Amino acid sequence: MVALLGSSDQLLRIIERAFAADIHVRGNEITISGEQAEVDLASRLFEELITLLERGDVLTADAVQRSLAMLRQQTEERPADVLSLNVLSTRGRTIRPKTLNQKRYVDAIDAHTIVFGIGPAGTGKTYLAMAKAVQALQAKQVNRIILTRPAVEAGERLGFLPGTLNEKIDPYLRPLYDALHDMVDPDSIPRLMASGTIEVAPLAYMRGRSLNDAFVVLDEAQNTSPEQMKMFLTRLGFGSKMIVTGDVTQVDLPTGTKSGLKVVQEILEGIEDVHFIRLTSHDVVRHRLVSEIVDAYAKYDAENAAPTTGPRSTSPRRRAGR
Repeated sequence: MVALLGSSDQLLRIIERAFAADIHVRGNEITISGEQAEVDLASRLFEELITLLERGDVLTADAVQRSLAMLRQQTEERPADVLSLNVLSTRGRTIRPKTLNQKRYVDAIDAHTIVFGIGPAGTGKTYLAMAKAVQALQAKQVNRIILTRPAVEAGERLGFLPGTLNEKIDPYLRPLYDALHDMVDPDSIPRLMASGTIEVAPLAYMRGRSLNDAFVVLDEAQNTSPEQMKMFLTRLGFGSKMIVTGDVTQVDLPTGTKSGLKVVQEILEGIEDVHFIRLTSHDVVRHRLVSEIVDAYAKYDAENAAPTTGPRSTSPRRRAGR
């Protein structure tokens, strides 16, 4: 009961606040009274939490809240099945999906050759893809992992940065290195990179190659042009898998340049063995405020969207700002 209700009944208080029902605990018995729908939902929540405990998990406030959110969505998948799915166990920690869409994303990676994970920041798109890549390497399903992302502004501005080409590009690839250090023994990373087992490189380095027996992750794909996206996807070789992640609301391309991630959805949607997973602010697994920030920006963008009809402004100020 302590594991179920939390230290000092911390988890019980979260559950009580979530329901318009009376929840009483006496010894090892929990009594729920109120409207039938609320009673049934609360009962199902306790069943899911008990299942998680039986599977060896430690309940947290986050697990309780996410279980409840899934139950309220009335999905077919059980919260206990979502939250207890191990993607990768490494360095004393286990990486798991925390939302229903994240589980569907992980399942899609298992089932398809090319998967697009599209959604806002903090939804675990890249992190889960990299965890699946490490898992595939450990299981010898692939011979190498290739992590890439476009080095936006890597043209003229890059030339002014000090250092070698690798040192100039490194800041663009740093987020991939950081995630990699969470999943692989840091001492082994230089050896794996020297042998080519793990490669972290800008997207331009993919041109002209055929990527066989590899797990390839393209991050920040919203910053690819349609031509770059086509170039990347046609690198797919035998025995390989490709995961493409990005956020179409955070395009850093020059004005007037189409995002390859936006265009590819119109081109490849419906093709067999290509799957699109769209995550939302409900799948954000960072601080609670991140989800609210994402929603606030989406609302602002919708309210201030430029009209699609009418004459275009030709004022000097607008021309000068281009």
